[in-house]
Amino acid sequence: MKKKIKHLLLIITGLSYMISCTVNKSHEKIVIDNMLKYCVEKTKVSMASLCETDSLPRNILSNQKEWNKVCIHDWTSGFWPGVLWYAYETSGDTAILKNAEKFTELLEGVLSVPVENHDLGFMMYNSFGKGYLHTKNEDYKRNLLKAADSLATLFNPKVGTILSWPAMRDEMNWPHNTIIDNMMNLELLFWASKNGGEEKLYDIAVKHAETCMTTLIRPDYSIYHVAVFDTVDGHFINGYTHQGYSDNSTWARGQSWGIYGFTMCYRETGKPEFLSTAKNLADVFINRLPEDAIPFWDFDDPDIPNAPKDASAAAIAASGLLELSMVVKDQDLKNHYNTEAFKILAALSSNAYLSGDKNQSFLLHSTGHKPHNSEVDASIIYADYYYFEALTRAKRYLN
Repeated sequence: MKKKIKHLLLIITGLSYMISCTVNKSHEKIVIDNMLKYCVEKTKVSMASLCETDSLPRNILSNQKEWNKVCIHDWTSGFWPGVLWYAYETSGDTAILKNAEKFTELLEGVLSVPVENHDLGFMMYNSFGKGYLHTKNEDYKRNLLKAADSLATLFNPKVGTILSWPAMRDEMNWPHNTIIDNMMNLELLFWASKNGGEEKLYDIAVKHAETCMTTLIRPDYSIYHVAVFDTVDGHFINGYTHQGYSDNSTWARGQSWGIYGFTMCYRETGKPEFLSTAKNLADVFINRLPEDAIPFWDFDDPDIPNAPKDASAAAIAASGLLELSMVVKDQDLKNHYNTEAFKILAALSSNAYLSGDKNQSFLLHSTGHKPHNSEVDASIIYADYYYFEALTRAKRYLN
């Protein structure tokens, strides 16, 4: 297995520069195919050490080789099953399928406790949603519909958004708070509304996105991490940060969530204001990227260029930009967003960011929560998930 990974790394790093500087699709296909093979082989490495389904991988710190694990109620619990579903889609390997089913079904317990945050989309759609796509398992569908109904209970119609962190009402005196990450969970509601759920789920998702568009997003199309609202009349109080450098800085992963989330909302609704927002958010992200195409964890950290990078923000943005390139009508814009996405993928697929045999993950150098000094310069499971997804989307784009 190690020899196979090293061989793939030689191929990938020897060719990856091509996808950032050429329009030759045959070369790009070779690179993407080999990156996907790398992800499958690395998934098998992790599978070999994840025999018990009582916990799921979350991170590998800089001095470690194996995954640190969390329980099913951690917000990241859906990403490992999601990685397995992408690995199965890529390889057709039945051993990977069995693991994908095993770790997906484990997450059924997520719905056995009261809803405590907005992360049901991350947890359930990335696992059961991906699984249903491949298996049409009716139990998966039932769990998805139940998860969507649970997520909808956090919607405040007076405010117009889904509550993100109930605990922060007392801890931070944020009466009703919504974070940009929450845009990602709307996909669960859109899916449910089209697959047997109530129509109100679609309406909630649209209203949430519309409210975020006028509150979380600043006039210059940078993004607040947190929007806080009054619960009496629903008015927007202020924007804050929790994981960024400052309340008014541009946290890189938050900008990525925005690109991805509003692009997905346009795909699901056809509303032109969502597409316009996604394009403007993408332009801010692209224009502020450093030379190596991987963002620093916050674009406004005064320690740049000595600040940590965030490969997870790059992977999320690459996936979002690839979808954006597929939904815009203008050919020049299609080429622009596609080119930028491939530049990011090329950078992530270099020796500087691929983990190789250093640890079990796909990627190095992500930043989770810098203000809390948590998961800084680490390998993180959602970076791997969105990298795999971006590669999968890139292959579809090239076919």
